[in-house]
Amino acid sequence: MSEVFKSIKAVDVHDVKWIDARFSLQDGGSGRKKFKEGHIKGAQYWDLENDLSDMDEKAGRHPLPDKDTLTSLFRKSGLELDDRILIYDDGGSPFAARAWWILQYGGFKNSFILLEGFEELAALGVPVSNTADADVPEPSNVVPVWDETIFATREFVEKTVEGKTGNVLVDARSAERYRGEVEPIDPIAGHIPGALNFNWEQLKRDGSFDLSDDVGEQLTQIVKRDEEIVVYCGSGVTAAPLFAMMKQNGYENVKLYVGSYSDWISREVVEVEKG
Repeated sequence: MSEVFKSIKAVDVHDVKWIDARFSLQDGGSGRKKFKEGHIKGAQYWDLENDLSDMDEKAGRHPLPDKDTLTSLFRKSGLELDDRILIYDDGGSPFAARAWWILQYGGFKNSFILLEGFEELAALGVPVSNTADADVPEPSNVVPVWDETIFATREFVEKTVEGKTGNVLVDARSAERYRGEVEPIDPIAGHIPGALNFNWEQLKRDGSFDLSDDVGEQLTQIVKRDEEIVVYCGSGVTAAPLFAMMKQNGYENVKLYVGSYSDWISREVVEVEKG
């Protein structure tokens, strides 16, 4: 099994790089505002929409930036491939997992999602900076080693729906959205044909990600560990913690469809299932 999630209580915080990924889908500016009010000393702020998405693209609501843009983000953040990187948000949110997945995609395999959110980290004595701006690190010249095995294109998903890849699709949205009973965001309700469902909220207990065997057992009731899997959600954000938890629980062959359902239904001919 891969260790993806860590508690700060079991981490040596010396010689680590910090990424602050706090964000709110309801208030896009709140994460940066919180960062300016206080953040872990030395942390760099990665904004979901400005850094971890290319909002000018048309591949769903939170499209992945191109590789040149991501490389620039890694370099200006002063990252090297062998750095130990700790990522936090408010705790129990999907945004640190999105940043972690992008780091994994770029080859930063020594990166981890913290179970604790910023307020808990501060309460536990992790040094905090109250300066409005981040410390500016020495830029790096890192060359990412892209891991295409964890990235699913729309074309790959199309072939999966056609039964040509042997992969299993897993939808991380709520059961009601998966079944097409409600759809508060996208213009077409339903799910990608053939997909199974595992609501990402089931990964948590009392507001924090749950690393107990219970979650692993629930996952295996949906898909087995030796299956090849593609996870998706509405825009690729809340599928990231499902991807991360599967890796934590020994699933080796998992891909993330970053465009997700919002990209899927942007096709000229849209195929969806309900129920």
